[in-house]
Amino acid sequence: MVRDTPRRAVITGIGVTAPGGIGADAFWQRLVSGRPATRTISRFDASGHRCRVAAECDFDPLEQGLTRQQARRTDRVVQLALAAAREALEDSGLTVDGERTGVALGSAVGGTTTMEQEYAVQSAEGRDWLVDPSYAVPHLYDYFVPTSLAAEVALLTGALGPASVISTGCTSGIDSVGYAAEMIREGTADVMVTGASDAPISPITLTCFDVIKATSARNDDPETACRPFDRTRTGLVLGEGASVLVLEEYEHAKRRGARIYGEIAGYASRCNAYHMTGLKADGLEMSEAIDAALDEARLNPVDIDYVNAHGSGTRQNDRHETAAVKRSLGEHAYRTPMSGIKAIVGHSLGAIGSIEIAACALSLRHGVVVPTANLDEPDPECDLDYVPHTARERRLDAVLTVGSGFGGFQSAMVLTAPGRPA
Repeated sequence: MVRDTPRRAVITGIGVTAPGGIGADAFWQRLVSGRPATRTISRFDASGHRCRVAAECDFDPLEQGLTRQQARRTDRVVQLALAAAREALEDSGLTVDGERTGVALGSAVGGTTTMEQEYAVQSAEGRDWLVDPSYAVPHLYDYFVPTSLAAEVALLTGALGPASVISTGCTSGIDSVGYAAEMIREGTADVMVTGASDAPISPITLTCFDVIKATSARNDDPETACRPFDRTRTGLVLGEGASVLVLEEYEHAKRRGARIYGEIAGYASRCNAYHMTGLKADGLEMSEAIDAALDEARLNPVDIDYVNAHGSGTRQNDRHETAAVKRSLGEHAYRTPMSGIKAIVGHSLGAIGSIEIAACALSLRHGVVVPTANLDEPDPECDLDYVPHTARERRLDAVLTVGSGFGGFQSAMVLTAPGRPA
């Protein structure tokens, strides 16, 4: 179908449930301050783990507006998303048209926390749950299937359009928003409630990262445990959280006088088909995703004013994405600030991509580049401007955010300021 005016996907609502601050305003203030929310793990006894530090949310579902029934039947991953979705809808001021509204959410590990607890209960001495499942919790199915994330958000919002859950590891949050933007551009929906959620701070998930030594061993000083692009970095720090965005077709948003944070101008993803956890140093596949996202946004490399880095704090990732950005932006990479927020809010796996998109949208709105915390001794192999310690005011018209995930997933997204011509 040929349209006179291309359909465009814009952000009109933001909701964030993150470590160090519940709600988009508290989240933004935490980022600008550069104060890490990483602490010694309190949710379980992590004394036997390589990493005993995480970025936990100070989150009570009932205090965040969930009903007791919602809290009983859902895992923490869903609860975080519901709180963020409620805030995003309120922020947008939108009255939902159910049939023209869809849901696209991402998650890397889903309801791992509750399932791990339930397996422990069912496997207790003297119990045979295969023979007698009567002591299973009533809502075990809701905990078990990742689709409950989309189903519960659709139920909350009244969205009757397409609903999906995307799980592509640590790029899930970018990929879900990219998919939602495409749903709007192609005319399948006028509004998409999109983003991602993960609550991976549990013994089994931490063990997965500990065993390959991807986690930081800097336990004596939790606030400095994650050190992206720093010569002394030793690995990532897990986090948890959710970000939900209201994406709206531009003309639809304009007709109702909605506040627009920015536009999803370009998105692309690639897979390096190389190694489950390893990354090639040349950054080729991430660079190809960046190039494709720029092409879709109809922008040149010199148009990018800021790069939100994946910045996990692992040696191979920081080196890999530095090479990718230099490959795609050329000499402009050295003139472009590039910072990462994981030293502040941790790495919430599938959720972090959408949390970083929220950060980019807020950066566009406020004209501020958030800092990279804990960058004291720059790694000579990472030689770009990573905005250490202190936020900067800067005019921002176009920002790039990138993500990298186990399995070789590489994603890139370009956001542009409101008012840019189609």
